[in-house]
Order: sequence, then C-alpha cells, then structure tokens
Amino acid sequence: MAAVRPWSDVPPQPGRRYVVTGASSGIGLETARVLAARGARVTLAVRDVAKGERAAAGLAGDVDVRRLDVSDLASVRSFADATGEIDVLVNNAGVLGLPFSRSVDGFELHLATNHLGHFALTNLLLPRLTDRVVVVSSRSHLVGDLDPDDLLWERRPYRPYAAYASSKLANMLFLAELQRRLTAVGSTLRVTGAHPGSTATGITGHTGSPVKTLVGRYGHRLVGMSIARGALPILYAATMDVPANTYVGPHGRLEMRGWPTAVRRSQRALDPDLAKALWARSEELTGVGFPG
Repeated sequence: MAAVRPWSDVPPQPGRRYVVTGASSGIGLETARVLAARGARVTLAVRDVAKGERAAAGLAGDVDVRRLDVSDLASVRSFADATGEIDVLVNNAGVLGLPFSRSVDGFELHLATNHLGHFALTNLLLPRLTDRVVVVSSRSHLVGDLDPDDLLWERRPYRPYAAYASSKLANMLFLAELQRRLTAVGSTLRVTGAHPGSTATGITGHTGSPVKTLVGRYGHRLVGMSIARGALPILYAATMDVPANTYVGPHGRLEMRGWPTAVRRSQRALDPDLAKALWARSEELTGVGFPG
C-alpha cells in the first residue's frame, strides 16, 4: 500500500455491483452511500427492510434494498439464491456486547451474526463474485481468543465482550483461510479486511446495559471519528488495488483514528492451523463449504 496520506477519493465505480450487509445504518450505510455516489449499483442487504428503504431514500444513485438476516441461515440461503453476478461483497453487519442469546439456528448470536452467516453467504456467492470479498473486523480481534471446540460458548462462562472479540478474531481467520483456498485453486478473487477504528455508530445500542451503551456511544464520539471517516478503511479495502489478504485500518495511535493504511493483526489471527480448524467447524455448523 502507498504511504499514509489524507485519503477520501474513492475511484469511480460505474458498471460495478456491490452487496453491503448491515447497510441500513452506520458504517454500512455510509459505505453504500459513497459507492452509489461514485456510480456503483449497490444492494443494501438488511434485516429490517422498512428501515433499509428509509435509509435508501436518502441516497443518490442506483441502490436497492433486499432482506438479509445474517444470523439466520435460511435467510442467507434465500438471499444467495436470488443474487446474480456481483463484483464485491462487503461483509459488514455485526453485533456487539449482547447478553447471551442464540440465533434461530441455535448458535451464540455474536458468532452467528459476525462470522457464521457471512461465512455461509460468502461461500454461496463465490461462484458469482468477480473481484473481491471485504471482511469488516475490529481492533478487538487483538484481544480475542477462540476455541474451535467451544465456538458456541457451551462450556466456558459467557462474557459478552469476550464473545464479540472472539467473533472478530474469527473474521480475521476467515479472511486468511479464504484467501489461501482461493489462491490454491488459481482464483483471481481477492479477500481484503478492514476495521473502522473508534467510530461513533449505534453498534453498542443493544448491550442490555444503559451504562455500557452510553459509554460506548459517547466515548467513541470523544476519542474517535465520524462515521464518514470510519468508513474510509472499508472503502479503501473495497475499491483500491491492494494486495490480497491486506488488512486496512486507521494509521493513528492504537488504530483508533486516522487515514487508511495496512495495520497489524494478532498472532492468533495469523495461525494457519487455527484458521483451518475454524473453517472445518464453520462448515459443520452451517452446512456450507468452499465451492467446487
């Protein structure tokens, strides 16, 4: 990647089609807004269609809204079955700090939403992708730990933020293993990753704790970036000619704020054996594997 510099100049995107998950608010909506303004055709893949349509009404350009609940594998399959050729899939939807709960498929909800749904969606769409997959992770992956034999928090004491960090580590392992598999079969598709640093979005709004919600909301506003700035690493990873397996985040101290640049990942995120073990377990849980 080029040296760090102020960057917000997303290249023109005419003729290109994007799918952005979790695009009814926050980073996902801002990513969709910029891509559409630059000429892309953008699908807002959202759980709440009415909310998505209200968001889309404020966007200029070629956008459409389709239902996708990434925590529900039936919804993931239905969305994938109805999707034609696309250039870029941006796996953005996520949840953070939830009290323990399970998805309709019986999976712990952080893992279901942040990893397993996107794992299934990506593999189902791979035959129709022409350019790349963007995995939106978090700097929280740096403190994440992951036990492939207890992904669903059935034996360990459940801790909401540990579950979130674990799911973000799963994102990073998925990024690396998917790229390894694509390269091994001679595919020209690339996988990139990104995180938004400290950005004031609504992701902390469902913790069940008013105090944690307020600290998350206003803490990010005090030390972090606007949504427009926080979306830049994702836009960089989605539109610029970066090498496969590049991970983009803000360049500043602790990667909390700044301009897009390649950033570090934890040693666990670089563990190929852990990545392969996670992949195998994810296939078992979702019933979806690497195509062909």
